Amino acid sequence: MRGSLLQRTDMHFLRPLLAAIPTRKLLPGVCALCGALDDGLLCSPCRSRYLGDTTPRCVRCALPTSAAQRQCSRCDATPPAFDASFTAASYGPPMDALVQALKFGGQLPLAAAFARLLLAAVQRELVMDAHVMIAVPLSAERLVMRGFNQAHEIAKPLARAWQLPLCTDACVRIRDTEPQSALAMDRRRDNMRGAFVVARREAVAGKHVLVVDDVMTTGHTLDALAGCLKRHGATRVTNIVFSRTPPR
Repeated sequence: MRGSLLQRTDMHFLRPLLAAIPTRKLLPGVCALCGALDDGLLCSPCRSRYLGDTTPRCVRCALPTSAAQRQCSRCDATPPAFDASFTAASYGPPMDALVQALKFGGQLPLAAAFARLLLAAVQRELVMDAHVMIAVPLSAERLVMRGFNQAHEIAKPLARAWQLPLCTDACVRIRDTEPQSALAMDRRRDNMRGAFVVARREAVAGKHVLVVDDVMTTGHTLDALAGCLKRHGATRVTNIVFSRTPPR
């Protein structure tokens, strides 16, 4: 395939097109963004361009911050329930099209590719004291509709590489919340209130939990999940997200 069909980010265009493309044609040994021959998801120039951001990030929420700040002013003023966040990419063109291809196009090989990029971006020593990994759970309705949990698909290779148990039944989502992207900022926290419950307290109590997701936008979903985990005894919660939405 010459070039990449993922350069377009209009999802009205992408959704029917991605559904019609066999998975093997999305990753045929060429860069998914520019079409150059490469064995990975992205060629070296695209990795440098889209993943080589050296901007300092808040250690807590992964938003860009000044080099003099370990933590952004928002996390200083209102600390979230999670303790740290790490990401591989900023969520924006053209990387957002790859995330949408996984989530809405069902291109599951992208999940393993995202995991490899996260492994390259996150220093192992930063999470080596973790005890267990969980993926942000989908509601039963959303899981049936989509057929897979993209966060879980990203988490599987990470758990293997870091030799951590990936716990699939510790926490469940009991409400099929409205998509956060469809809500105004001031409604997103309320939308997530009471969405998660811990089903097996022993799986998280007294433990450092790694939480995996594909995108972190405002952080309200991850904040709600971390709060739920800590109420059931988790001592530390670290987010591992493939992409982080920049501030507006």
